[in-house]
Amino acid sequence: MSGPEIRLTPRLVRAARAMAGWQQQELADASGVPKPTISAFELKPETGRMIGANARLIAEAFERAGLEFIPENGGGAGIRFRERRGPGSRD
Repeated sequence: MSGPEIRLTPRLVRAARAMAGWQQQELADASGVPKPTISAFELKPETGRMIGANARLIAEAFERAGLEFIPENGGGAGIRFRERRGPGSRD
């Protein structure tokens, strides 16, 4: 992952999947992390943790899909599209 280290939370992974338009299996295919691992993590409370290697693989898959993580800087961590989208963009 580029930039500051982001701790993935279940909510952040679900949000990133929604932005990428991916089902859990598509994230599994893109990251190499088994779908049952992703499913179990997404059901955990927000304090839930994921093994560091799996978290890196998932974050890198989202980054390859054009997303970037926003570190906590006075607010909660987040996710956004890496490139600004123009008005009327439907991507």
